[in-house]
Amino acid sequence: MTKNSLSSPLRIIATGGTFDKHYDEIAGQLGFCNSYLPEIIQRARITLPVTQEVLPLLDSLDMQENDRQCVLASCQGATEQSIVIIHGTDTMCKTAAVLAAARLDKTIVLTGAMIPYEIRHSDALFNLGLACGVAQTLPVGVYIAMNGQVFAWDKVHKNTVAGVFQPI
Repeated sequence: MTKNSLSSPLRIIATGGTFDKHYDEIAGQLGFCNSYLPEIIQRARITLPVTQEVLPLLDSLDMQENDRQCVLASCQGATEQSIVIIHGTDTMCKTAAVLAAARLDKTIVLTGAMIPYEIRHSDALFNLGLACGVAQTLPVGVYIAMNGQVFAWDKVHKNTVAGVFQPI
Protein backbone atom coordinates (compact mmCIF):
# COMPACT_ATOMS: atom_id res chain seq x y z
CA MET A 1 0.00 0.00 0.00
CA THR A 2 1.30 3.47 -0.85
CA LYS A 3 0.64 6.85 0.66
CA ASN A 4 -1.26 9.82 -0.69
CA SER A 5 1.58 12.20 -1.54
CA LEU A 6 -0.76 15.19 -1.78
CA SER A 7 -1.46 15.32 1.94
CA SER A 8 1.74 13.93 3.44
CA PRO A 9 3.79 16.41 5.44
CA LEU A 10 7.47 15.57 5.57
CA ARG A 11 10.13 15.74 8.27
CA ILE A 12 13.76 16.08 7.20
CA ILE A 13 16.37 15.32 9.85
CA ALA A 14 19.98 16.41 9.22
CA THR A 15 22.68 14.45 11.04
CA GLY A 16 25.73 15.60 9.07
CA GLY A 17 27.85 13.39 6.88
CA THR A 18 29.61 14.52 3.74
CA PHE A 19 26.31 16.09 2.63
CA ASP A 20 26.65 18.94 5.16
CA LYS A 21 30.43 19.32 5.23
CA HIS A 22 31.91 22.76 4.64
CA TYR A 23 35.32 23.39 3.11
CA ASP A 24 37.48 25.52 5.39
CA GLU A 25 39.83 27.37 3.04
CA ILE A 26 42.16 28.46 5.83
CA ALA A 27 42.63 24.99 7.34
CA GLY A 28 42.29 23.26 3.97
CA GLN A 29 39.91 20.64 5.33
CA LEU A 30 36.27 19.63 5.46
CA GLY A 31 34.29 20.11 8.67
CA PHE A 32 30.91 21.22 9.96
CA CYS A 33 29.48 24.66 10.43
CA ASN A 34 25.71 25.01 9.99
CA SER A 35 23.45 22.63 8.10
CA TYR A 36 22.67 23.57 4.52
CA LEU A 37 19.17 22.11 4.92
CA PRO A 38 17.22 25.43 4.98
CA GLU A 39 19.07 26.64 1.86
CA ILE A 40 18.55 23.34 0.08
CA ILE A 41 14.81 23.23 0.80
CA GLN A 42 14.45 26.75 -0.56
CA ARG A 43 16.61 26.01 -3.60
CA ALA A 44 14.74 22.78 -4.35
CA ARG A 45 11.43 24.71 -4.18
CA ILE A 46 9.79 22.05 -2.03
CA THR A 47 6.18 23.16 -1.61
CA LEU A 48 4.73 20.54 0.72
CA PRO A 49 4.84 21.14 4.48
CA VAL A 50 8.34 20.31 5.73
CA THR A 51 9.57 20.22 9.31
CA GLN A 52 13.33 20.64 9.51
CA GLU A 53 15.31 19.16 12.37
CA VAL A 54 19.05 19.49 12.73
CA LEU A 55 20.73 17.09 15.14
CA PRO A 56 24.41 17.48 16.07
CA LEU A 57 26.27 17.28 12.75
CA LEU A 58 28.68 14.36 12.69
CA ASP A 59 30.80 12.43 10.27
CA SER A 60 29.06 9.06 10.30
CA LEU A 61 32.35 7.36 11.20
CA ASP A 62 32.19 9.31 14.47
CA MET A 63 28.56 8.35 15.15
CA GLN A 64 28.11 6.24 18.28
CA GLU A 65 25.18 4.15 19.51
CA ASN A 66 23.85 7.06 21.61
CA ASP A 67 23.80 9.22 18.44
CA ARG A 68 21.78 6.54 16.64
CA GLN A 69 19.39 6.42 19.60
CA CYS A 70 18.97 10.19 19.26
CA VAL A 71 18.03 9.74 15.59
CA LEU A 72 15.57 7.02 16.61
CA ALA A 73 14.05 9.26 19.30
CA SER A 74 13.55 12.01 16.72
CA CYS A 75 11.74 9.57 14.44
CA GLN A 76 9.63 8.23 17.30
CA GLY A 77 8.64 11.74 18.35
CA ALA A 78 7.83 12.94 14.85
CA THR A 79 4.18 13.53 14.04
CA GLU A 80 4.93 13.10 10.33
CA GLN A 81 4.58 9.66 8.76
CA SER A 82 7.22 10.43 6.10
CA ILE A 83 10.77 11.09 7.29
CA VAL A 84 13.99 11.73 5.39
CA ILE A 85 17.29 11.50 7.24
CA ILE A 86 20.42 13.12 5.85
CA HIS A 87 23.23 10.86 7.04
CA GLY A 88 26.85 10.07 6.33
CA THR A 89 27.23 7.23 3.87
CA ASP A 90 29.83 5.18 5.76
CA THR A 91 27.51 4.02 8.54
CA MET A 92 24.10 4.76 7.03
CA CYS A 93 23.18 1.07 7.06
CA LYS A 94 23.97 0.80 10.81
CA THR A 95 21.56 3.60 11.64
CA ALA A 96 18.97 2.11 9.28
CA ALA A 97 19.22 -1.17 11.20
CA VAL A 98 18.48 0.61 14.51
CA LEU A 99 15.47 2.33 12.96
CA ALA A 100 14.18 -0.86 11.36
CA ALA A 101 14.45 -2.78 14.64
CA ALA A 102 12.13 -0.22 16.26
CA ARG A 103 9.36 -1.14 13.76
CA LEU A 104 7.93 2.37 13.61
CA ASP A 105 4.74 2.87 11.66
CA LYS A 106 6.48 5.39 9.39
CA THR A 107 8.29 5.56 6.09
CA ILE A 108 11.91 6.50 6.76
CA VAL A 109 14.36 7.17 3.95
CA LEU A 110 18.06 7.75 4.61
CA THR A 111 20.15 9.60 2.08
CA GLY A 112 23.49 11.35 1.89
CA ALA A 113 26.13 12.48 -0.54
CA MET A 114 29.52 11.41 -1.80
CA ILE A 115 30.41 15.06 -2.55
CA PRO A 116 29.46 17.88 -0.13
CA TYR A 117 26.49 20.05 -1.11
CA GLU A 118 28.58 23.21 -1.40
CA ILE A 119 31.05 21.66 -3.85
CA ARG A 120 30.37 21.76 -7.58
CA HIS A 121 28.92 18.56 -9.04
CA SER A 122 27.66 17.38 -5.66
CA ASP A 123 25.09 14.61 -5.65
CA ALA A 124 23.49 16.00 -2.45
CA LEU A 125 20.59 17.92 -4.02
CA PHE A 126 19.67 15.06 -6.35
CA ASN A 127 19.80 12.45 -3.57
CA LEU A 128 17.69 14.61 -1.25
CA GLY A 129 15.12 15.22 -3.98
CA LEU A 130 14.87 11.50 -4.66
CA ALA A 131 14.51 10.73 -0.94
CA CYS A 132 11.81 13.38 -0.41
CA GLY A 133 9.81 12.10 -3.36
CA VAL A 134 9.88 8.43 -2.45
CA ALA A 135 9.34 9.05 1.29
CA GLN A 136 5.86 10.28 0.41
CA THR A 137 4.92 7.24 -1.65
CA LEU A 138 6.72 4.16 -0.29
CA PRO A 139 5.00 1.85 2.18
CA VAL A 140 5.97 1.90 5.85
CA GLY A 141 9.56 0.75 6.31
CA VAL A 142 13.18 1.88 6.24
CA TYR A 143 14.93 2.61 2.96
CA ILE A 144 18.13 4.08 1.55
CA ALA A 145 17.97 6.40 -1.46
CA MET A 146 21.29 6.95 -3.22
CA ASN A 147 22.58 7.12 -6.78
CA GLY A 148 19.11 7.34 -8.33
CA GLN A 149 17.97 4.12 -6.67
CA VAL A 150 15.91 3.17 -3.65
CA PHE A 151 16.93 0.14 -1.62
CA ALA A 152 15.44 -1.73 1.31
CA TRP A 153 17.78 -0.92 4.21
CA ASP A 154 18.99 -4.51 4.54
CA LYS A 155 19.48 -5.15 0.82
CA VAL A 156 22.18 -2.59 0.09
CA HIS A 157 25.83 -1.86 0.77
CA LYS A 158 28.25 0.93 -0.03
CA ASN A 159 30.83 -0.05 -2.62
CA THR A 160 33.75 2.04 -1.36
CA VAL A 161 35.85 1.34 -4.46
CA ALA A 162 33.22 2.57 -6.93
CA GLY A 163 31.76 5.17 -4.55
CA VAL A 164 28.16 4.03 -5.02
CA PHE A 165 25.47 2.07 -3.20
CA GLN A 166 24.63 -1.30 -4.70
CA PRO A 167 22.12 -4.06 -3.98
CA ILE A 168 23.29 -7.14 -2.10
